Amino acid sequence: MGRALSRRTLLAGAAGTGAGVVWGTAGRAVAGGWGQPVAQGAVDSEVARLERGLIALRRDIHRHPEGPGQEQRTAGVVARELWAAGLAVTTEVGGHGVIGVLRGSRPGRTVAYRADMDAVPPKDIVGGGPAPAHLCGHDIHTTVALGVAQVLARLRRHLAGTVVFLFQPAEESLSGARALIGTGVLERTHVAEIHALHCGPFPVGRFALTAGFGMPGQDKAEVTASGPDAPDVARRLAAEIGALATVALPQTPADLERIVADAQTPHGPLAEFVAIRARAQEAKVSVSYRCWPPERYLEVRQDIQRLATSHPGAGVSFPGEPFPAMVCPERDARVLAHHLRRALGRDAVTELHAAFPPFSGEDFALYLDRVPGTFTFLGVRAPGAAITTSYPHYPDFAPDERAIGVGVRAMAGWVAERTHGAQSLTGGEG
Repeated sequence: MGRALSRRTLLAGAAGTGAGVVWGTAGRAVAGGWGQPVAQGAVDSEVARLERGLIALRRDIHRHPEGPGQEQRTAGVVARELWAAGLAVTTEVGGHGVIGVLRGSRPGRTVAYRADMDAVPPKDIVGGGPAPAHLCGHDIHTTVALGVAQVLARLRRHLAGTVVFLFQPAEESLSGARALIGTGVLERTHVAEIHALHCGPFPVGRFALTAGFGMPGQDKAEVTASGPDAPDVARRLAAEIGALATVALPQTPADLERIVADAQTPHGPLAEFVAIRARAQEAKVSVSYRCWPPERYLEVRQDIQRLATSHPGAGVSFPGEPFPAMVCPERDARVLAHHLRRALGRDAVTELHAAFPPFSGEDFALYLDRVPGTFTFLGVRAPGAAITTSYPHYPDFAPDERAIGVGVRAMAGWVAERTHGAQSLTGGEG
């Protein structure tokens, strides 16, 4: 990594694959020596100066939610902020994606940081909604990433290597990562590893690590019944397939509290699970399910096939391979946990012992299929607040904005450490 990229050659060769306008500088090395490694104290001081502006920036993004694939205004705000910080900026990458490149003052490793920009579409809001809304925390993800870029740009003379910021569209539709990766950005910028945060229902100031776990993938099936009693058969099949579930959709705040507690319980009820929805309409049953561990998808497919074939004339089709689960390597998460405790205190970290939440997926999985990295939950639950104010997709989702400064402090220090260090996350020399 760390190839020199001029303002006109950033992502060169991406024409026809979604690369757009290039703005700004490439973060040239500061004259007068190699500098010293970025210190956490310096990061904390910069965050203190920037925090009020970052909160205002988040509120602006929050007031203008844009659904998957519609993030034009948000992308413009991101590009403007990156350009003002002195990064090399490329827009319209894989849709409305924005890439910012920050090069330190000396050689080092190339590390990527990803933030998703889209809002939750109405159909995915719990109970439904009239319009897209930032009820998953992507406005905070975007703001934290911009804060990391601003802090490290201010400390560039102490920064080794290169940081590639990936502002991704269309995470909610699980299409943005594939589109962005398809432009070749990881290869062109020589990314060695990648990192991300996601808002979660944990106390503000605390991080929940997913060592060896992550988030489930998703599989779908369609079962078709035939004959004069096909609607009745479809209803029976929907009930039988639904009974394969080992975890039920939460109906109350108490259910959410139990899920969060179970996810933090070693060898608990969510260490392995199947979450399934089966809906009958006329002679067809639409099935969508998630499970853990990922190898279990084959078993569930076989169970659905067995149930269908037990009814004469019924058949099953699977539209394709399951969307992959996001699996966070255990060793990598442990390295991050050590950094967070050192930087923010021993109480800053809790550990999840299950794929969480069991009803949601993440297309960050596609990045981790290509390069090592970490994915961590940033606690956004205010003291005494109802759990639905910090559990994504609920209509009263209202994260504690103090989490923004915490996230920037943690991730700016972490990314700087990763670009400076010689040890790769996968072991061996980077």
